[in-house]
Amino acid sequence: MQTITTSAHIEPDTRFRVTPFPDRTNPFISLRIEGDFAEIALIARLGTSQALRDLACAAIEAAGALDAMTTDTAGGDRHVPQASR
Repeated sequence: MQTITTSAHIEPDTRFRVTPFPDRTNPFISLRIEGDFAEIALIARLGTSQALRDLACAAIEAAGALDAMTTDTAGGDRHVPQASR
């Protein structure tokens, strides 16, 4: 990945768009993450599909962590080991 650092908040109405550019000499896809005030475009060339799969796995892991935090915050059921006596 070429380096740039940016941050934006993902909101419930965040939009995602994939656009293929099947150019014969330089095919790529654009993965856009769009909000009202920010837009991030990731460009993926041939040979980078595994990196996109890794990104998808990381996003699923992050969503699971958010779900767990929501459950913890809501006082939901959570297994807490008892101290040994």
